[in-house]
Amino acid sequence: MAIERFDADRGLEFTTFATPTIVGEIKRYFRDKSWAVRIPRRLQEINQRSRATGDRLQQELGRQPSVQELADAMGIGVEEILEAYEASPAHQTIPLDVSSDGPDDDAEGRSLAERLGGEDANLERVETRELLGRAMEHLSPRERQIMYLRFVDELPQSEVARRLGISQMHVSRLQRNAVEHLRSQLGDALPV
Repeated sequence: MAIERFDADRGLEFTTFATPTIVGEIKRYFRDKSWAVRIPRRLQEINQRSRATGDRLQQELGRQPSVQELADAMGIGVEEILEAYEASPAHQTIPLDVSSDGPDDDAEGRSLAERLGGEDANLERVETRELLGRAMEHLSPRERQIMYLRFVDELPQSEVARRLGISQMHVSRLQRNAVEHLRSQLGDALPV
């Protein structure tokens, strides 16, 4: 690539021209290829320029520059700087198999992969509960109350009958009708 752009008529040696060109190409390659997650080149460049500009401003001001001061010095908007800062953690990744020696005593010596959460056993129940709640809206108030007392409070039919002032057989009949109605509403959505 450098050989194609070299102009011998300018009176420079090839090495004088090629060295900065090759170094620049190598830097661009690592800038573009070394990020763990591909982010736009514009953000990579802003990130790199903001670090250099920030160091220079820190020397001049004797303190860390604000984002606004950094944006003014670079001639870009604050939002662009913040966007580049948000993207900067994508430059490095943490391997899952590296052990952690963090302040959390439970995690000591365990790899990140060992500490990652597993599948929540109750996750499937969330959707089922939502479907059941919608189907329960189609029951009569008395049927809903019986279902609540039987399956949430886990009371026996005799106690439900006593609380509602009806016979145990009537509770059984209302419960059976409510369950059949829920089955017809939910179809195969309920677990067996």
